[in-house]
Amino acid sequence: MPETATPNKAKPNNINNRAVLPWLGAFLKPYRVQVIAAIVCLFIGSLAWLSLGQGVRLMVDEGFLQDNGSRLNEIILLVIGITALSSSAIFCRFYLMTWLGERVSADIRLKVYDHLLKLSPGFYAKLRTGEVISRFTADSTLLQSVVGQSLSMALRSSVTVVGGIVMMAITSLKMTGLVLLAVPLVLGPIFFFGRKVRDLSRKSQDRVGDLGAYVDETLHEIHTVQAYSHEDQDRTLFNDRVEAIMDAAKGRIKYRSILISLVMFLSILAIALVTWVGAHDVMNGSISGGELSAFMFYAVMVAGSVATISEVIGEIQRAAGATERLIELVETPIDIPTVAQPQSLPAVVRGELKLKQVHFAYSNIAEGGVEQDGEDDVLQGLDIHIHPAERVALVGASGAGKSTLFELLQRFYLLKSGSIELDGVDIAQLPPQLLRQQYALVPQESVIFACSVLDNVRYGRLDATEAEVKQACIAARADEFITNFTDGYHTYLGERGVRLSGGQKQRIAIARAILADRPILLLDEATSALDAISEQKVKQALDRLMANKTTLIIAHRLATVINADRILVLDQGKLVASGTHKELMQSSELYREFASLQLLTDDTAVEG
Repeated sequence: MPETATPNKAKPNNINNRAVLPWLGAFLKPYRVQVIAAIVCLFIGSLAWLSLGQGVRLMVDEGFLQDNGSRLNEIILLVIGITALSSSAIFCRFYLMTWLGERVSADIRLKVYDHLLKLSPGFYAKLRTGEVISRFTADSTLLQSVVGQSLSMALRSSVTVVGGIVMMAITSLKMTGLVLLAVPLVLGPIFFFGRKVRDLSRKSQDRVGDLGAYVDETLHEIHTVQAYSHEDQDRTLFNDRVEAIMDAAKGRIKYRSILISLVMFLSILAIALVTWVGAHDVMNGSISGGELSAFMFYAVMVAGSVATISEVIGEIQRAAGATERLIELVETPIDIPTVAQPQSLPAVVRGELKLKQVHFAYSNIAEGGVEQDGEDDVLQGLDIHIHPAERVALVGASGAGKSTLFELLQRFYLLKSGSIELDGVDIAQLPPQLLRQQYALVPQESVIFACSVLDNVRYGRLDATEAEVKQACIAARADEFITNFTDGYHTYLGERGVRLSGGQKQRIAIARAILADRPILLLDEATSALDAISEQKVKQALDRLMANKTTLIIAHRLATVINADRILVLDQGKLVASGTHKELMQSSELYREFASLQLLTDDTAVEG
């Protein structure tokens, strides 16, 4: 049966806006005690501030107007006590909310990174790494700021608005009714412009992601940039992306500015009109001066809270857009699924590989579906049986499918049809991690991580001792240059191994494979970056490494293939010939042509 992937798009657009809050709620759930404590402190602080309005009323009616100094002193002490209580509650609320923002942001990063590690190379071939990093860092940082600060301010202000309206109603129903008439005028702009701010914030974050991807690409390839004097063009292209961010931000800034100014104007206008009505009521004796003062205190407090909400609503909407981008990453389907009841391998893996009618097309990855037309297939109907401990070389023109075959053996992509078996077990029925633990890979372009020599070599076998690492490096002829480093095996190699030559990188990668000691070796022209002397030394190490191991070698040189047990000749995704070098020179015209043009690197004559 074909292995069909779940349709997977780099930027799915089916994230419902309402899914943001439940998604964040799931991260807050483990810290419900802190959330409840923060909410309790929020209510205590807000209610304490609201009670100050009654203190104002008492000061006016029972202090000033009654000319009662002792009562005024009591009221002042009461106000100071309430202020102290409120300030303590504010401290606790701010601490807890800020802590929750940091904690939730950290948990989201852990979840996103864990999911990213499960996605296949096919996903990263479609979505640029810089874009992923932008979502992972900038978006989660924005979310942390909003959860820790803006959301806290919005919740506090909402409680103050509701509480203030209630206290206003207790003071004067008539004036409260007039205030409520103005509420729709204030809330209307918040909802209308808030939605626009959210949409524009999402676009702005996307532009920031594009910028990050471009920076990552140019700095990663800085040697090529400078070698071709491309700096001026890159500055222009970078400037274009920066301006694209500004263009996206202009709309967000404009609508947010309109929102804030409208809310402030409408709020103050409503207070002024209500104050005018209230002043007439005081003069008519309908309410006391203290009641009007208390009402005005609450009205100003409510207006200030509404203004705060209008200010932070932009940040909250912006965070909503950032959260949607994070949700997209987390909800990206894992394109290499694990079966519900995976099988296991024998205790001792022999390394027998069988490919049965294997078809594969990269269009499956690009479109998320199964390509029906075979003309785009990279591999077409491969039937190959590789015996345990057999040394097999793969030769063919560029694009013949050699590297793709390595990818499929490790199950980085799903087959269009057919199957691959390891020791009689279909690899589609194995956990991907267990399967990949059977391979030691030496790629043509060696991968060096930004850590020490020791950690780089130990990458495939974390429990190896330093002595075992040294033995592997000696076998790979890497020890001779490592010992020349000031810090020896603890030398930091720099990002992507910038401190090493191509040949040195290759020998580190070979040492890594030697130390991993896995039953199957995948060598992608493992000596291509070496000079003649180093190549001879490394070949001796590889001969020892390949002993009693199933080995597949992508080869472009005669010296690499001539000692193979069997050579498989691939052409446009098909297996067209198989045999030893001598047999193929007699039976395969394609191999003879390939050998004469590409395999020979010296004056060695081609044996007929």
